[in-house]
Amino acid sequence: MARDYYETLGVSRDADKEEIKQAYRRLARKYHPDVNKESGAEERFKEINRAYEVLSEPEVRARYDRFGEAGVSGAAAAGAGFQDMGDMGGFADIFESIFSGFAGGPGGQPQQRRRGGPVRGDDLRLDLKLDFREAVFGGEKEIRISHLETCEVCNGSGAKSGTRPRTCSTCSGSGQVRRVTRTPFGSFTQVSTCPTCDGSGTVVEDKCDACDGKGANQVTKKLKINVPAGVDNGTRLRISQEGDAGQRNGPPGDLYVYLFVNEDEEFHREGININSEIKISYLQAILGCRLEVNTVDGPVELIIPSGTQPNTVMKLENRGVPRLGNPVSRGDHLLTVLIDIPTKIIPEERELLEKLAKIKGDRTGKGGFDGFIGNLFKS
Repeated sequence: MARDYYETLGVSRDADKEEIKQAYRRLARKYHPDVNKESGAEERFKEINRAYEVLSEPEVRARYDRFGEAGVSGAAAAGAGFQDMGDMGGFADIFESIFSGFAGGPGGQPQQRRRGGPVRGDDLRLDLKLDFREAVFGGEKEIRISHLETCEVCNGSGAKSGTRPRTCSTCSGSGQVRRVTRTPFGSFTQVSTCPTCDGSGTVVEDKCDACDGKGANQVTKKLKINVPAGVDNGTRLRISQEGDAGQRNGPPGDLYVYLFVNEDEEFHREGININSEIKISYLQAILGCRLEVNTVDGPVELIIPSGTQPNTVMKLENRGVPRLGNPVSRGDHLLTVLIDIPTKIIPEERELLEKLAKIKGDRTGKGGFDGFIGNLFKS
């Protein structure tokens, strides 16, 4: 039986992104094969990695919550398609901060890590619902987002006006702390992120009043975005630099807007084609007619040929969905013809139909009203 990934990381099912990351750091450090030589440690390490791959990516985690292991088989590879390189970089940073000193082995030299450089801000996701016609034709939409913006008072330093962060005394500004363990086989050096400055190399003593020393504030703002014509469920729009602000003058992340289209009572989409139904009377089917039908462009006249059979599909060319990225090219509107045969008719109608049935019977040798009605729409 597949193990529960939340149980693997030791977190609750409603744990946030930061809790999951911290749990992963702790367990990965404990069970890394270069550190833990006990039997089963390597398999445990693989389980921890797999659990983090699934739970750290919101879309993959949502599938796992809904369908379990069956919903994320191969999810690490499939989910990567929805990840931005900033996300992958964050994953690599975790490994770098935890295991940068392990590669040397006994007597080996630890790898050097960048000192407190700029850090790119987190990407954000927003789900946006569209009406059917909004998805077909696109247009401008106004959205509201809440993201971190660099504090304008301290310019992101987190320090009070007139002061500046001091060099961290724990790591002497390197952003890292080292621990050397001597063994009969040589010295083993472990390098980890400084717990005092969290890798920045500096410490803020007098905090900025505007941001409480964080260097950024949560701000709600309105944005106008352009939705291209022809989008569909799951289409993702990338709004550059509208994610959370970066740290230490790092660039902001991006905002990803995922689109979901409301169903329409009349129209149904299939690729770039639109399907709908039209109901006509049996007399209209026999004699033919002209009538107005609804399309996404508005009413259009449609010619129904005489003798039209039930479930005939009529095509209105270039009345479908614009092709995404090439709005000049459009699909078709396909109308399925339904014929309304009445269950009751007035005496005058019956008299006329019986006369028609007699004429029909004289010509075919299959007389009778019931036979006529039964074969009226036979293809």
